[in-house]
Amino acid sequence: MEQFLKRTWAEIDLDKIEKNYDICRSMLREGVKMMGVIKADAYGHGAVAYAKIFSRKGCEWFAVSNIDEALQIRQAGIDTPILILGFTPAERAEALAYNNISQAVFDYDYACALSDEAVKQGVEVNIHLKVDTGMTRIGFLYQDSENDAESIDLMEKACNLPALYPQGIFQHFAVADCGEEGEVYTRLQYDLFLDAIKRLHKRGIDFELCHCCNSAGASEYRELQLDACRLGIVLYGLTSSDKVREQWGIEPVMSVKSVVAMVKNIEKGTTVSYGRTFTAEKDMKIATVPIGYADGYTRRLSGKARMIVGGEYVNVIGRICMDMCMIDVTGLDVKTGDEVTVLGRVGDKCVSADELAEKSGTINYEITCDISKRVPRVYMKGNKAVKVQKF
Repeated sequence: MEQFLKRTWAEIDLDKIEKNYDICRSMLREGVKMMGVIKADAYGHGAVAYAKIFSRKGCEWFAVSNIDEALQIRQAGIDTPILILGFTPAERAEALAYNNISQAVFDYDYACALSDEAVKQGVEVNIHLKVDTGMTRIGFLYQDSENDAESIDLMEKACNLPALYPQGIFQHFAVADCGEEGEVYTRLQYDLFLDAIKRLHKRGIDFELCHCCNSAGASEYRELQLDACRLGIVLYGLTSSDKVREQWGIEPVMSVKSVVAMVKNIEKGTTVSYGRTFTAEKDMKIATVPIGYADGYTRRLSGKARMIVGGEYVNVIGRICMDMCMIDVTGLDVKTGDEVTVLGRVGDKCVSADELAEKSGTINYEITCDISKRVPRVYMKGNKAVKVQKF
């Protein structure tokens, strides 16, 4: 196995990946296809590694954000169908067609541009219409079946453009992860989506794949599953719902580790780091850890986060720097080279992505996505490192 610098690294548990996949598959009703969402480098975990595992286990589709992400999967020799959820310049029609990559089409002008380029380049592009039933992001606006009826006309026209094959249609739930508070809106979105499909069917337009459920939708509203479900964050063992985590037993697969670079004793009154925001109220022992915001350990955690050293929680003190930060190790037997858990579990101690998200005012998705490319991903199986991905 390739060696890596033990400065700061992320460990990805392959056994937990497979376990989570099997659990997620069990969430799906019989006949519903799995669309594994591996955008943003699989939420920071490593898209190619995930795609290889998921394709081996029978995942029928992948979803990504852009064409570069899709081509990365193709270059790894994986031929599973891929849907691009976001924007692709129409000029890339040929690349879409030749690589069996389906493209989301979210308005008529874009459909026309993609059609024109596909005709010019002599190819046919598979498209999935994106319907905006309430996310108000991208998609043919259909948040009111009467006021937005014109969108049905535009979707029909898009499906009849030359060199485009209307393979699928989809929408995205906005509040499926908000418990009872989001139920009314989620079901409204679902009803609008079905209404759009029904109206297009009456005009002779049908689709191979109709999909509306994201991770929260698939787990919280199983009865709303259609031909496929787009499962993302739940595959990585992270959810916004304690209920889903407890009910299904998924586990986070990423841990972030670092080491102690230096230990020093400081006197009462000594200030620590930029801005001198921390002042020692007593004599202390502190350690410097080589992880900072350039590694994805956000500065917003300054003075708020904790880590695990020697089986004990320790607090981050002072401002987090670009490449390092300081922790309070007073009273502990800590030395240079000792392992530090920044994110993850050690025995009964745990620093979760949820905890870091709460302390930094964000969501757990962002915590893993932000782990930067200079942090090597070390893939573990049976508690043994089997592969290193360096960027």
